[in-house]
Amino acid sequence: MTDYASSVRTLYWEDGGLMLLDQRQLPHQVEYVRCVAVEQVVAAIETMVVRGAPAIGIAAAYGIVLAVGSAFEKHGSRWPQHVDPQIDALEKSRPTAVNLRWAIDAMRKHFPAPAGDPRPTLLDVAERLHREDVAANRAIGEHGAIYLEANAQVLTHCNAGALATAGYGTALGVVRSAWRLGNIQRVYATETRPWLQGARLTTWELQQDGIPVTLIADSAAAQLMHGGGINCVITGADRIAANGDVANKIGTYTLALCARAHGVRFMVAAPLSTIDQTAPNGAAIPIEQRPAEELLSYQGHKTAPLGVPAYNPVFDVTPAALIDTLVTEVGALDGPDFASIAGLFKT
Repeated sequence: MTDYASSVRTLYWEDGGLMLLDQRQLPHQVEYVRCVAVEQVVAAIETMVVRGAPAIGIAAAYGIVLAVGSAFEKHGSRWPQHVDPQIDALEKSRPTAVNLRWAIDAMRKHFPAPAGDPRPTLLDVAERLHREDVAANRAIGEHGAIYLEANAQVLTHCNAGALATAGYGTALGVVRSAWRLGNIQRVYATETRPWLQGARLTTWELQQDGIPVTLIADSAAAQLMHGGGINCVITGADRIAANGDVANKIGTYTLALCARAHGVRFMVAAPLSTIDQTAPNGAAIPIEQRPAEELLSYQGHKTAPLGVPAYNPVFDVTPAALIDTLVTEVGALDGPDFASIAGLFKT
């Protein structure tokens, strides 16, 4: 049994299928989508049923179990010859979140000999990755919480909590650990346009655990910092380059600039699996572009005149020079750079 480490259960395996909390329906409905084929996992990732780099990675691990299981049922011991197209589709479902590729690579390394049923072995691996993600998030929380003093007020962007991971959270893992220590007075959550992950998900998640949270418009962050109401900005990450540049939800770069201008600590919390040592810097990280319709309408209702184009990158890149602290499960770095990040993998 996995310790999900919060009141929010984002994904779990049950009776031969992957159960995913449908984050499109939150906060008003709590519904789960059941995936019994890898194609359904791909669709769930693409359509934002599940989101957040670590959660996408764990969902992909279970997706591999489904893909290999289907190939085994159809082709027996010849399953390795038929599984690659499904895995390729899974890997392409969200290009920026490096945890997706990391999880697929981890599962491939444990492909068993083709003679027997591969599903028990691969399910064990996926469940181990699931447990390890929760444990990593707890460790991130502990390492990050020591940076927050009593009565801290923190600002977070998008959702980097239990909903974005296998449980507990990265940025919100720091918040949860600090709250347990009595060092959090209040969390401010940006609404996070255009999918409103902050308004819909972060506020709901923190409310479930009884942590005080106030919602602000994305454009109110600078004013809040200017008034001295924020002690630390804490975000997650979808991919971190070898030099410490961070790709995260669009708007993160803006918050880092505001934090630096106001003398507010800017902290990024992420597991080692989010660090892409093959990307030398942020310029090497692919930035996903999503449909313009996400900006031009809301819940099916047009909000802009017909014929107006839209620019809709999902992520931006925050230069390492603007990041005061990078927190991982093996420790925290102040002023992350090539050398210190490489050192994380030697511990």
